[in-house]
Order: sequence, then C-alpha cells, then structure tokens
Amino acid sequence: MEIKWEVVAETFGITPATIIAGRLKAEGLPVRVWQEGAGQALGLTVGALGTGYVAVPEECVEQALSLLDEEVEIDPEDWQEESDYD
Repeated sequence: MEIKWEVVAETFGITPATIIAGRLKAEGLPVRVWQEGAGQALGLTVGALGTGYVAVPEECVEQALSLLDEEVEIDPEDWQEESDYD
C-alpha cells in the first residue's frame, strides 16, 4: 500500500524544516523533509527553490498540525544555569 504524504509546513530553507521535523519525530510521527535540489545546492532560503517542506502521512496530518499549533512553555530558570567554567 502506498503512503500518501501531506505537507504540513513550508519554511525558508531546509534548516527550519528539519527543526520542525524533529519536533514531530519526538512525538513518534513519521516525517519527510526536503528542499528542491537546485535550491539546496545553491544555498537558497527564499523563493520557490529555497522553500523547505515538512510532510507526514495523510493519516497523521491532524495530529501534526495540532502539535505544531501548541505553544511551548519555556521556564526562564532553565536558561540560568551556573557555568561549570567559573
């Protein structure tokens, strides 16, 4: 049976797309990330060739969009660790 993949995010370049894919993979979703070959070879991050794409199987679209819509709470104390180099 062929899996139908649906794009759930378009980004400026492959790097943000890869970060988004990592978030979805952490939740156990299968993910594909790509950018047009010419755009990646030329290092483009804008325009049609610079767009990064994140896709999930058709049956995972709702869950993926729900996860991407969630706000992530960041505790400022997590960023105020003491340095080991003092």
